[in-house]
Amino acid sequence: MQYDPIKRQLGNVFNRSPFLRKRFYQLLDLLLLRAWHVKKALKKFKNESATAKPTILDAGSGFGQYCYRISRLFPDAKILGVDVKQEQIDDCNRFFRQIGKEKLVSFEVADLTQYKAAGRYNLILSVDVMEHILEDEQVFANFSASLQPGGLLLISTPSDQGGSDAGPHEEEGAHGFIEEHVRDGYNKEELTAKLLKAGFSQVEVIYTYGKYGSVAWKLSMKYPIQMLGFSKIFYLILPFYYLVLFPFCALLNYMDVKTSNNSGTGLMVSAWK
Repeated sequence: MQYDPIKRQLGNVFNRSPFLRKRFYQLLDLLLLRAWHVKKALKKFKNESATAKPTILDAGSGFGQYCYRISRLFPDAKILGVDVKQEQIDDCNRFFRQIGKEKLVSFEVADLTQYKAAGRYNLILSVDVMEHILEDEQVFANFSASLQPGGLLLISTPSDQGGSDAGPHEEEGAHGFIEEHVRDGYNKEELTAKLLKAGFSQVEVIYTYGKYGSVAWKLSMKYPIQMLGFSKIFYLILPFYYLVLFPFCALLNYMDVKTSNNSGTGLMVSAWK
């Protein structure tokens, strides 16, 4: 069973009210290790930025969970989320209207290979997007053109060390556990070179999902989703599963964020214009 269909099913369940949707966002923030790394990077940007009211782009906004997090961390920021799926855009605009944040947070359909807004943004965030786009160098150039001088690009993406599955592609078949990837993952040096070529002056790339994070991923996401794919009865069992294992998974996520990983199946990228 693959990850994305189950994630959409869970999203539909939690989308029945703003209260449930906020709980869904909190659940994703707790379980997804990449959210821990993104939170750390966003806090660092906030502490180091001289801009009190930044303009921020969430490039590939999906369910809108990162726009929601950013809106809480930067209450005066102007935030735009873009995605290729109209239904996602409509859904996110509706939710942010319901919670009264539509003046600061908006969403629109955009193709990142074509989207460019000259010098508009202080920060661009792109989480689990670049592995889906073949024309990555064009997107990096568009990001660079859309940032103000000194602006920051944050990217979370799989590495070339099994990142499309956070582990070997054994039973899931040729496409692995996560669908629709055009590449299995990035090499650190390759990604750095592409970003420098696109016009960024400084690039830092760190490994995520190292020895602690890879175990956390399997316990908190991979195995539960495989169980849900096997039988819907596991929807009833899952709360008890997490009740027992969540503290351990949270500790593993914390250790991954605090550890300087020598390798890992994910990458967290900071690139300054």
